[in-house]
Parts: sequence; C-alpha cells; structure tokens
Amino acid sequence: MKMFRKTLPLSLAALLCIGMLAACGSTKNDPAESNQTIESATPTAPDTDAFTEDDTENSTEKNTENITEAPSPSETEAPTDGETETQPDDMEHEMISIAKALELCGEPGHVTSERYYIRGTVVSVDNAQYGAMTIKDETGTISVYGTYSADGSLGYADMEEKPYKNDIVLLHCTLQNYNGKREIKNARLISFEKVEIEIDESEYTDMSVADAREAEIGTKIKVDGVIAQITYANGQKPMGVFLVDDTQSIYVYDAELAGRVNIGDTVTILGSKAYWILDTEKNNAEKFGYKGCCQLEDVTVVSVEKTNADFNKSWIPTSTVKDVLETPVTENITTTIYKVNALVSKQDGKGFVNYYFYDLDGKTGTYTYTQCNGSDFGWLDKFDGKICTVYLSALNAKSTASDCLFRVVPVAVADEQFQFRTEEIPAHIVTYYGLPQFNSAYTGDPATELVTSVSSELLGFADAGLTYASSDESVIAFENVGGTVIFHCKKTGKATVTVTGSYDGNTASGAIEISVEKNESYETVTVRDAQNAAVGETVVVKGIVGPSVVNKSGFYLFDETGMIAVVVKDASTFDEIEIGHEIVITGRRDCYKDADKTHAGQTCLTQVEVLANSYGSHDYAVAADTFLEGKTLADVYALNNDEDHTTEVYVIQATVNFVETNFYTTVNLTDGDIKLSLYCSSGSQYGFLKAFAGQEVTLEIAPCNWNNKKFYVGCVLAVRTADGKVLNELNFHH
Repeated sequence: MKMFRKTLPLSLAALLCIGMLAACGSTKNDPAESNQTIESATPTAPDTDAFTEDDTENSTEKNTENITEAPSPSETEAPTDGETETQPDDMEHEMISIAKALELCGEPGHVTSERYYIRGTVVSVDNAQYGAMTIKDETGTISVYGTYSADGSLGYADMEEKPYKNDIVLLHCTLQNYNGKREIKNARLISFEKVEIEIDESEYTDMSVADAREAEIGTKIKVDGVIAQITYANGQKPMGVFLVDDTQSIYVYDAELAGRVNIGDTVTILGSKAYWILDTEKNNAEKFGYKGCCQLEDVTVVSVEKTNADFNKSWIPTSTVKDVLETPVTENITTTIYKVNALVSKQDGKGFVNYYFYDLDGKTGTYTYTQCNGSDFGWLDKFDGKICTVYLSALNAKSTASDCLFRVVPVAVADEQFQFRTEEIPAHIVTYYGLPQFNSAYTGDPATELVTSVSSELLGFADAGLTYASSDESVIAFENVGGTVIFHCKKTGKATVTVTGSYDGNTASGAIEISVEKNESYETVTVRDAQNAAVGETVVVKGIVGPSVVNKSGFYLFDETGMIAVVVKDASTFDEIEIGHEIVITGRRDCYKDADKTHAGQTCLTQVEVLANSYGSHDYAVAADTFLEGKTLADVYALNNDEDHTTEVYVIQATVNFVETNFYTTVNLTDGDIKLSLYCSSGSQYGFLKAFAGQEVTLEIAPCNWNNKKFYVGCVLAVRTADGKVLNELNFHH
C-alpha cells in the first residue's frame, strides 16, 4: 500500500504552526533529555537559546565560540504597534526571491522597515517553540527566525495547523542581518500548502517495540505506542521521544515528531533502526564494545492521536540505580526504562543545575544527562530531597579513551511516600557496604580494615552489623585487632568470603569467590629510567601510587629515584588501586608535545596497565630529590618551558583563590603579584581545595604542560596541614 501525506489547499487566512524535523548528518542526534513526571507537565519556552556544552555536559567552563544569541519571541514579531495585519485578497502577491531577500538584509545590524512577501519550500523546522525554520526557492536558502499567524496574534507554538518539511509557505516579513546572519524576521504566515509525500508502506515491517529493539541496523519498521517522554536539545528545542508499547521502550530521534506531539499521545510511525554514537567517540566505544543508543530515525509520522494515555508500565523491570549504572555497556539496555527507588537531589551550579539520582546508600548515582544545562528538568524540583519511584533510562553512554559510562534520564517520577522496611536492612548493607569492599582477585595482602557497623540517616537505621567468614582461612583470613576486622590474603588459592548483615533480629548474606594469585616476578626499571626512556618505548615500572593527575585519567607514580605522570588505559584501574599502594605497571613512554615546538612538553607514561599490586600504605614522597622544599610560587612561575620540569614537585606557600561566575569556575594560586593557573577543565576538579579558599597554605605542586603552552601551569598534589596531608584524590573511586 502506498501512503500519501494529505494535501491542503492554500488558505488565505490560514495560521502557521511549525513542527520539527532534525537535520540529519553523521553527528546528528545526540539524544537529549525529558520534561515530564507521571503527572504531565509542559515546558515553557525560554527567552533565549540556552548555552549548551555539547560534549562536556554540565562543565562550568563556558566556551564562547560559535554561539549565536537568538532574540526571544517577545523581541520579534507579535504586533507591538497596535496594528493588525491586513489580510490580502485572492490575487497573486508581488513577491521577492530568496536571493533578493538575502541582498536586502544588508550589513550586520540592518533591519528593514518594509515588509516583503516570500514564498518557499520548508527545508527543515529548526525550533517548534518559536517557529524557526529554513526555507528555499530556486534562487537560494534563508533562515526564518520566529513565525506568527497571519494577523500576528498567535505565536508558532499556539497554532493548530503546522507546515512541515517539504510544505510550501507564503510569508509576509521583514528582513535583518543579525550579527552577520541574514534571515527573515517577524514572519507572518499568510498561507501554506501541504505537499504530497509518497511512502511505500509495504517496505516497512510491522512489529512490537521489543522486536524493533532487536532488529538489525537499517531495518525499516512500522511501530505504534504511547509518547512517554520528550527530550530537548539546546534552547529547549524538542528533539526526540521515548515511545512505549506493551512490550518495551525505544528512543525515536525525530525533531518533527517531538515538536508535534504531547506526552500521552498515541502514534504510529515508520522508521529505520539505528544505534547512535557521537562520531568523535566511535573509536573509544568500539574498544569497550558499546553499540550505541538504541533508537529509530528517518521517521515518517503515519498518525497522531491525542489520547492523553499513560504508558504501559507492566513490563518495566524493577532494578536499582547501582545495577543500571553497573550493567556492562556491551548489553543492549539503552532507552529501556527501569523502575528504581532513588533519592532525587537538585544541586545548583553557576549557570547550570544538576539533578542527581542516588541509590539508597545516598552516594551511588549520577546526574541527569541534559543539553540545556538542566533547564529542561525543572519539573524535578518538587521531588528534591525525596526518595521517589523513578522510571529511569540509560539514554546513551559517553565513551572516552579510558571509560564508557551510561548517561541517564528520568522518563517519569512519582512520590509514593517511600518507606524502607526493617527486614530489608541486612541485605541492603551487605550489597552496598559489605561486598563492594572486595575484589575478585588479589596478588598480595591488602591488610584492609573492613566495615563492621553501618548507619543510615537517609533510611532511618543505626548500627546494623556486618560479619565476615572465609571458606578457607589458609587462603583468606579475617584478623580481629582491638575490635577492628582486618582482611588478609595469606597464600595463593581460592576461597569464598561470606558477608552477613544483621539488624533487629533479621539477617541476610552474600558471597564472593576470591582468587589469590601469585604476584609474578617482573623485570622492572626505576621511575628515573622510565623518565629517560625513548619516546615510544614500552617500559615496566615498579613504584608507589601518588595523587591524581587532573583532567586526565591518571595519577603520579613515585619511587626512590623520581616521579612521573601516568595516564591509564582504562579508568576501571582506579577500582583496584589507592594512593600508597605499591604496584608494577607497564606503559608507553610518551611526551605531550608538538614536533615543531621547542619547549620540553609533558613527560608521562600512557596506555598504562597494572600488572601487579602489593597494596600497602606507603608514603609516596620517597624520592627526596624530587621534592624541592622551600620554593616559592615565583620559582614555579619563572620555570623555563624549554627545560623539562614536569617530573618535579615544588613545595611552596601560596593563597588559594576560587573564581566563580554564572558560566564557569576557575582556581588559581597567588603570592603577592604572582598568579599561577592550575591545569583543569573546571575549577570544580579541585574541589578538595575549596576548603582552603582565601587561605595561605603549603602546597605540593607538579608543573605540567599537557597542551603545548609556552609556559607551565600547576597540578596540586596535596595541601600540607598541621594534621597531615589533604590529598588530591580526584580520580580514585571510593
């Protein structure tokens, strides 16, 4: 059967409303986020297009490049002079071509006082809130900023009939050159004509959402379901929807669909199965086996019914935030909805808001993925600080060189007056506090103190107990020292550790099999040897784990000969190591430096993997000649960039300064007139320094140059206080 899009005749008094159709490209659809609770809500159009940092989510560093500030609808065309547009007769209008319109836009800042008639074909609808679109004729293409009804009384979003891609519109408008962008301004829709689109529906296979999720890439699918949520791109532009039927959920990337439906509508669509990954992340995603966001794209809308229906929740699996986040990215769970109990927490930043979903331990969780700096999730405010029933979905995963992590969005939230039952406490503490203390394999004796008592103000219990038992105490044993339980690995072999939780007469247990393996003997070199190795050479080094490298997934490695920065191959490395552990690593001797630059660059090891861990709580400051005591900030500031100082640590006194604005947070060190920047993408990465803001303190600083600058900046390893050191633990998992 062939399906045709309905053709409407030109209506001289017709009003214009715009739907959305996203421009398709290789990096086209980074799925954004939602705007609805179980009780429906409608987003309010922002006054301007909000700033979004595409690839850094809620970074506080603002990138001001390539940002065009768009005027709000109130600044455009609803009549402000008390006039009403006179409706034209049935005669032909004298029109100008788009080429002529572009010419009349003039120089930057120019706005025409005269109105012109322009007819064109809709190439795309770019913002369904304002009626922004792109139109073309045989002479060229031009953008339309904001569209109103023929008499100017209605904004685009309030119109009932909307033109879409391929429709022909007749506009009466002014023209402007806005900061170099030539565009139609204050467009009144005089009429529009629906253009026939031929679709061969027989090419599409009718299937359930569950089957659509498992279909091969490129499969043409016909599916129906209820709109459970709408996601938004920068500027609160509808970008896609969550579609749910009686079997599963899937994301549909289509701005036109998202712009013309409401939550609760029932739709039938045709689309193509896809897995989306940002182009710049594809190589990293492949390394971790991540296929991408499970979705439908290249969509044609067959029908939309205004049913105001709730989506079917009977099929939705019950899970936890912890289990969703810890699901391997190799599994096809993206855009599947899960039902979890989660603590909703709103955290205001400078120029953004983060909404976190924490598991019932109050710390395992993540923030909502947003392209609107959190403005699209204002509907979550009423749930702040409450444990709620959350229908949560991993929308996609961010893939970096060292990790691949799910990014989540809430599809719906309900406050059901959560109560934690007493009999659930033992299993809870075993799962969230007992078992996570252990690895599945060890190559030495960790001699780690274990948790024996757990209290939770969030869940309302205190002093729940944890005990530990080993199936073979010759392999794994637990030593009681003055009431403290110490975990030991005694010899190679395997043993099962059983963790038992108890509270108010209730008990629950969990077990983990642990393998104690021989700590193989490796032929290693010293840190100094690694420093002196040829760039590109693979080295095996033994040393002590030191504080974090900032803005890289790494740490500083020390031994009695020196220090070197280390960038790990996989961020999960930090699940296995702590500052003070003695480890053996292998990696590539590297130098961050352009070949044509004369400066020394950044000495480091990259692609690092841990071969062996002997654990322990060693002092990382074992290389006496590496720590240059009694230096000043001026000494660091004056370092010659042509000489390599990235393997040194300067102990100085300086004042810590935080600079916060609505758009970014930075941190620096000062001593008199001298100011030294710290290497980071945001001052928030030095959160441990905020406690010392405005104070003069003693710091351990490693000069660094990761980005080919003509000068050194600093990385703070630690603050020395009367009570000891406050360490930079940024990358370490706790």
